[in-house]
Amino acid sequence: MASILITCLLLMFIAYFEPTLPATVIEDLANLHPPSNFNTTIVSNCLKNPSLRYCGSSPMDLDAIFKFTIVASHLCNESKNPNCVESFPKIDLRNRPKITPLYLSFTFFWKYCPITILSIDLSNNSVKGTFPIDVLFCTQTHVLDLSHNGLSGDVPIQRLSSVTNLTILNLSYNHFSEIKISDSWFFKRFNSSCFFNSGILPSHGRYKIKAVMLLLGFPVVVIFTVGGLWWLCFRRPDFLPRVLQNKRKFTTAMLKAATDGFSKKSMVGKGDGFVMYRGILRDGTQVRIEIYSNNRGNHREYVEECKVLVQLRHRNLVKVYGWCSNRNIRALVTEWIGRVSVETWLSESAPCWKHRYKVLVGVLKAMCYLQEQWPAIGCDIKTSSLLLHENGDPLIARFRVGENSTSKKIHRFGILVLEMMTDQTLQEEFNGDETGFVEYVKMLYPRKLQKVIDERMKLTENTFDETRQTICIGLICADHQTCQQLSIGQIYNMIIKVHPRTNTY
Repeated sequence: MASILITCLLLMFIAYFEPTLPATVIEDLANLHPPSNFNTTIVSNCLKNPSLRYCGSSPMDLDAIFKFTIVASHLCNESKNPNCVESFPKIDLRNRPKITPLYLSFTFFWKYCPITILSIDLSNNSVKGTFPIDVLFCTQTHVLDLSHNGLSGDVPIQRLSSVTNLTILNLSYNHFSEIKISDSWFFKRFNSSCFFNSGILPSHGRYKIKAVMLLLGFPVVVIFTVGGLWWLCFRRPDFLPRVLQNKRKFTTAMLKAATDGFSKKSMVGKGDGFVMYRGILRDGTQVRIEIYSNNRGNHREYVEECKVLVQLRHRNLVKVYGWCSNRNIRALVTEWIGRVSVETWLSESAPCWKHRYKVLVGVLKAMCYLQEQWPAIGCDIKTSSLLLHENGDPLIARFRVGENSTSKKIHRFGILVLEMMTDQTLQEEFNGDETGFVEYVKMLYPRKLQKVIDERMKLTENTFDETRQTICIGLICADHQTCQQLSIGQIYNMIIKVHPRTNTY
């Protein structure tokens, strides 16, 4: 009784299927449900023929199996099989472009593909899209013809290799992607005419072109790669990851980039044998770059000097970041403090005695640090070379490696003391004659100091006495004979006794 009911349903579906639009057919299939005793029929079929594909599924999808039986029966008749009740040897949908895409969309049919099907012909249907991989569920088939369609993309070679009984495969006149050379074994299994104009056959002409391009392109790539690495390593190492950068060594290209090509806009000063620039490194750090015109000795000596300078750590010393040294340039890169020198500060700000004294103490502390830790390093403590931090601290910005004479350092500090305390117009009168300047101050000390002291300090009785003591120390240090008998530590002890309250600084 169940088989009679199924047969009636199949006949009704067959009669209705051909003129129906694909969307309507799919909707009708979705609304079909198996009769109540359909499960008994399927179990009986599996007992008779366990090799049926749906027999191995657990649990059984009765709805899908029911739809499969309907589509299988219709497809068997459409393919003009002689006896669809007993045999279903072929699927023949040649030249059926209206219904072929519909059948290909029935995944449930191909999943339970009848094991009797040995030939599948879907040629000449203008089917578009990728390879209909569901067809390969029919693993027992011997013939598969997909020629004269509009299929594209990759051919599933690995899946096709699992269809072991396949002897005839026709993919001609499609638009598949070219197969890899490594998969060329696939063609040995089939006649090459099966792939005519399919797009998958490797083009020897194209491979020759690719080979020529590779032969020509590879050296070019190597040259550009090596050139790029050379540029990174030797010109712009600041583009490398931080772990690979030499943070102390700068290149000319890096300094040019930091100063906009050593532009006049970036230049902030000139001196005897050097030009000073303000720069911004790639990471945003502002720096002071001194470029020396006399090349400051040979390359190795200069680098060794700079390796010492980058180790200096004191609050009154400008921090040295690194150096640049090659055939064309010698440069020192330090932190950027600003453009205010002590000389400018004295002339424009008219600081009080206490602030001037603070600068002297700071300079002397830095000199003590250098004398104790780095005795071979001298420094330039001219008012034009000393910088002033925004918090009022003095900063020594220029150094000399190899200056061992303590007496010269003390003498230079004595000149600094006198310059800090006396009237600048007086200093201008002597025009760099240090000896004459010192002798003139010594001549007026102590009774006529008012003539040389910078009146802008507006001294009180107490501060005048402290200024007198400070000038006395300056004269002692500036005296060539006396300074040879003193140490920088002794000078420091003398200075801090002038105004002990200030030396908490």
